[in-house]
Amino acid sequence: MKILHVITSLQTGGAEKLMVDLLPRLKADGLNVDLLIFNGDDTPFKRDVEAAGIKVFDLGKGGSVYSPIRLWKLIPFLRKYDIVHTHNTAPQLFAAVGSVLCSVVLCTTEHNTSNRRRGWKWYAPLDRWMYSRYHKIICISKKAEENLRLHIGDSSTKIFTINNGVDIAKFASANASSELELTAPGSRKIIMVAGFRWEKDQDTLIRSIALLPRHFHLFLVGDGSRRGECEALTTECGVKDRVHFLGLRTDVAQLLHAADYVVMSSHFEGLSLSSIEGMSVGKPFLASNVDGLREVTLGAGILFPHQDATALANKIIEIDSNPELYASIADKCSKRAVEYDISTMAAAYYQCYKETSTNSCK
Repeated sequence: MKILHVITSLQTGGAEKLMVDLLPRLKADGLNVDLLIFNGDDTPFKRDVEAAGIKVFDLGKGGSVYSPIRLWKLIPFLRKYDIVHTHNTAPQLFAAVGSVLCSVVLCTTEHNTSNRRRGWKWYAPLDRWMYSRYHKIICISKKAEENLRLHIGDSSTKIFTINNGVDIAKFASANASSELELTAPGSRKIIMVAGFRWEKDQDTLIRSIALLPRHFHLFLVGDGSRRGECEALTTECGVKDRVHFLGLRTDVAQLLHAADYVVMSSHFEGLSLSSIEGMSVGKPFLASNVDGLREVTLGAGILFPHQDATALANKIIEIDSNPELYASIADKCSKRAVEYDISTMAAAYYQCYKETSTNSCK
């Protein structure tokens, strides 16, 4: 079975990380899996995918991913595969349009509980049409599925959930990096791994650092369009010397192990892979009480009110002053992470392709 995954780019993000972790496992299970990216800029994730033996194609480098030229470049690829599986808006839309011009079996993964286009009422009919072109729609959490059904008014069985997964063993067994200690010797270290995009909320975490004692330092892993705003905010809050921007990294597991606390501050999520990774390293995990984080964190880590820097700082101080509480939360987080192991997700994707291929031949 020949399967092509199509994604906007291989910059930092949950959907992009899914390609790095999932595709090699599908290949090991006997599927012929390739990857097509709209923006072929070189990134650590792209190098990781290629190193795993996955063939990577691209539709160009730089420029708008919504350029009509990319649609015409995409169509020949649609004809070559048994199943085309898209991720993110531009590939989802262009593959749907392409399916009108050629026969293709389409699957897609919905990676968020919400997105900006759902706020555009004029766009809703186009969204409904787009999703109608897909044979299978995988949502990465039950909340993502619930919200999508409400948005497009579809109660069919073609929409279902496969929870995101992480290579838990890889993250749990990694050695701690010495970099954080060298950067801020003797400090209490907080880390967040996420792209600097509009759905993320590094701002609240930066503001919380201003409320914590000076021996607390923050390490932000990732890059993106809002990084400059966040850097400016550290100056505004007077914490520039205690917030460290590490950029794109391939040693995330080692960095997580070196931290004392892992935080995910967001406006919303689908099902955050970074959150599961953070839970797997035996450290307390704290997250915004929002869709896509609430489901993963509740009963294991600590939820703090959305955009409430004071509440976040108070939670960290409370945990830090109580070693037994610290150890208890860390243990619960490790156990919760195991529930999201990537092997379970890969098996579910394989079954989805098997069913889709069988049904498309009838």
